[in-house]
Order: sequence, then structure tokens, then C-alpha cells
Amino acid sequence: MANILTAFFLISTCQTLTVLRGVNSHGDAHKCRSYCGNLTVDYPFAVQSGCGHSGYRDLLFCINDVLMLHISSGSYRVLDIDYAYESLTLDDPHMSTCSSIVFGHRGNGFVVERWREPYLNPTADNVFMLLGCTAESPLFQGFPGKHLPCRNVSGMGCEEYYGCPGWDIIGPKKVGVVYGSGPPDCCAVSFEAIKAINLTKLSCQGYSSAYSLAPLRVDGPHGWSYGIRVKYSVEGDDSFCKACEATGGSCGYDVNDFSSLCMCGSWNSTSNCDSVHSASHRRTWSLMDALTGLVGCISIWKLSATLGL
Repeated sequence: MANILTAFFLISTCQTLTVLRGVNSHGDAHKCRSYCGNLTVDYPFAVQSGCGHSGYRDLLFCINDVLMLHISSGSYRVLDIDYAYESLTLDDPHMSTCSSIVFGHRGNGFVVERWREPYLNPTADNVFMLLGCTAESPLFQGFPGKHLPCRNVSGMGCEEYYGCPGWDIIGPKKVGVVYGSGPPDCCAVSFEAIKAINLTKLSCQGYSSAYSLAPLRVDGPHGWSYGIRVKYSVEGDDSFCKACEATGGSCGYDVNDFSSLCMCGSWNSTSNCDSVHSASHRRTWSLMDALTGLVGCISIWKLSATLGL
């Protein structure tokens, strides 16, 4: 009878250790929120694989405490993430500003992959001023005698931009509607008008980008905010992520099929962290969990042998 009771005690104790390990793992649920320099990286973004929304996978990278965004047209420094207004502010080091005009095809422009288009696009009040484009540029084709695509965006355009000190040395050609002598050195467009700022395909030597933070209005190009203001969005209902975070989990996705997952410490759920484990909840025990349980059981077995139980 004593041996039976001892065996029962050992089994119960080992099961208890296992359960406690699971509880501890749930309580220390893996958090996907992270930081890069002075920027918080939170859902839908992430710098870890499997975290955040799958539409933003392989997008942000933290390099020496500098947050970088990488898309098909190049890499950009992330200056700010505004979660309240769902927008990012990006910087292209080779982009022209009011004080510096950069030619030589060195700028990245802005082109997103086709599958990212539903998630990421420059805001409607972001003006792109294309510089040094040739007469053969697609911007000027199909509109005999007129450069119709060139226009002001949110009150910002080339006529004002020509007043920047960066143009003092270059001396731009301020041509009007008709450009028989050649296209102007600056053509302002919205992203929606051409869907991609590809300097090579547009036959342009450089570009500048500025945005307006309405209702704030500034006087002239000296006060414009230079950079690329990008609007982001998450398609569909976000109730899954809210339920996941409300139960202590972190929103993520399956790296194989990109389906949504709620990360709950050492296990992942397809609903939330309060749900009961089932076939749909993949339980992943860590090596530390297994070793802890094994060491505990061996210690109890040795103790029982020493006591002669």
C-alpha cells in the first residue's frame, strides 16, 4: 500500500509541476511590442518574425537603434509612427528639400509591392515634386502641348518650391502650361495620380516630397514638412486582435500560412488566451519546461528512496 501511495504522490506532483509551468508561461506571455531607439514598435508593425499583422511582415528592421522601412524601391528611415492617425513619416536621405536640390537619379522615389498596396500608401496630402524629368517622361505623354499631370497638392506645388534657396544655383525653367521648349524642372503630382514614384521609369533625375498637417497652414516652402507621410491600414475586422490583447496575448500570425494567431506565452491560440486548449491551439513546450519537470520528478524520487518509501 505504501508503494502505491508513493507512486500516486509522485505522479500527482509531476503533473502539478507541469501545470504550474504552463501557468507561468501563460503569465509571462510573449509580448510582441518592442522599441527601436526612441520609437515604439507595436501592432500592426513588428521587428520580430510572426509578430504584428502579416501585411506588414518583413517591412521594419531595427539597425543600430535606427528603425528602417524596406520596400521594393529602397530603404527609408522611419522618423515617426503615429498610431492615433495611422501614419508613418519616412525620410529618404537622397530626397531634395528646400535647402538642397539633389539630381543624379540618387533618390529612391516610392514604390510599394503590389500585395502591400491595400495596407500602405502615401497620404492624399503628400505632394511629390519630380525634378529634372525629360520630355520623353510618361508624365508628358498623351497631352500634346500641356503637362496636365503637374498640379498643386494641398496647396503645395512647384511654383512655390522654385522659391527655395536650393534653386539659386540651378536657375529652374519656369515654363507655363505649354512646354514647347522642354518640360519644367519641377512637376508636382499626387501619389494617386501615378500610383508609383519610380524615378527610372518616369525619366526623372530626382524628387522632393512634402506633406501638410491640416489644419495647420505654413507660409511658403520654407515651412513645409519634408519627408514621405504614409497612411497604413489593417483590412477587415480587428476584433480578433482586441480579444487577444484583452486576455494578455500578443497579436501575430502563422509564418507558414499567414493566418492570425494570438501568442500566449508558450502556446499560440487561434482565438484568445482564455480559450481551452484544443486541436486548434498548438501547444509548444520549451526545453526549459521539460527539464524543469524532469528535474522535479527525479528530486522527489530520490527523496522517496532516501526515506525508504
